[in-house]
Amino acid sequence: MNTLQPNVLTRDYIAPSMWYQDAPVAPSTPLFLAAYPGHPRVSVIIPALNEAENLRYVLPRVPEWVHEVVLVDGNSTDNTVEVARSIRPDIRIVQQQRQGKGAALRTGFNAATGDIIVMLDADGSTDPAEIPAFVGALLAGADFVKGSRFLQGGGTSDMSLHRRWGNWFFVVVSRVLFGSHYSDLCYGYNAFYSRVLPKLELDGDGFEIETQMNLRVLRAGFKVAEVPSFEADRIHGKSNLRAFPDGWRVLKTMIKERFNTNLLTHSSAKHQVIDQI
Repeated sequence: MNTLQPNVLTRDYIAPSMWYQDAPVAPSTPLFLAAYPGHPRVSVIIPALNEAENLRYVLPRVPEWVHEVVLVDGNSTDNTVEVARSIRPDIRIVQQQRQGKGAALRTGFNAATGDIIVMLDADGSTDPAEIPAFVGALLAGADFVKGSRFLQGGGTSDMSLHRRWGNWFFVVVSRVLFGSHYSDLCYGYNAFYSRVLPKLELDGDGFEIETQMNLRVLRAGFKVAEVPSFEADRIHGKSNLRAFPDGWRVLKTMIKERFNTNLLTHSSAKHQVIDQI
């Protein structure tokens, strides 16, 4: 099994479950990115539906060096858009075209202009300070990098027992049906090169989009890396995730992907999965 060593792995949050409290902003000039030939541009995609209170904590933590932040607004009824613009005047606002997290992400992907795309949640559960670790793994040779709460250095304070067992079940199914070596499947903190997107032909509208992406990058033959990530509690509000209905959608997605013969192969090489970075 090939192993890649990223150029940098950084974590500057203070406490995993409360990174948003008095944590410093990431430096404006990361050495690992400045030294990389071509200086790839990074787009951060944030789907948001009534997340005004949470964005006050999340947006200031996004590194200054990213090329753009794209906020996909799902027709919020609070002042999500106004808050976002007040915190980051250069933020790009795009309107979600259909309902669901998957639809929001696909809208953001289509709007992104960067060479690298990073998926970030607006509720504070994913730490923007981990972005350099994801980008570093891409620069080290991966095509697609997914966060894992179950690698050493990762974790979660926002997963009930039945969700934990459900995720474990889906990981096992992915190994049996697709030969994956994933340690985590239903987690939405991912980063990838924009050139990967056309090969994935994404069409998921709900939370199953993350599973669809993780499985299609395998089937398309891309190099996939996992990096440890900590999932914190939502800062304000209530999650839109529905464990059992969304879990059922994930399972149906996995079965559908197993028999999907329309996905074109990225290359003739075998799937290369990097167990851990």
